[in-house]
Amino acid sequence: MDLQLIPGVVIPAAELRWRFSRSGGPGGQNVNTTDSRVELVFDLAATASLPPHLRARAMQRLQARLVEGCVVIAASEHRSQWHNRVAAQRRLVELLQDAIKPPPPPRRATKPTRGSVQRRLQAKKQRSAVKQQRRGRDQLSDD
Repeated sequence: MDLQLIPGVVIPAAELRWRFSRSGGPGGQNVNTTDSRVELVFDLAATASLPPHLRARAMQRLQARLVEGCVVIAASEHRSQWHNRVAAQRRLVELLQDAIKPPPPPRRATKPTRGSVQRRLQAKKQRSAVKQQRRGRDQLSDD
């Protein structure tokens, strides 16, 4: 089944490679007989389904996750292989959507308002006065 990342960008099912293995953990005798763990491999470096600028952005952002230019997603949280396949596809789509979205606009530096500066200084003076008061009281009790 083809995966749609954003309107106009679709990953064909032919570019997805699947590997199946036995899942670890609890599950009784069923675990020993079924290959319910799923690995989804997508070759990001060689894909033709992403435009070059989106592919470059995704490669740069997913650089730490790539294994020889491929994104590998493992899913074994469900007992059925089908549910694990759906979970792996969903995770791949979410991962790639995050990787190809445009960067946020740069932060514009601002100055604090005059009122906020005055409120901060007033709070500091008040706190200082409270501490000053405590200091005087402690010296009286030591005598």
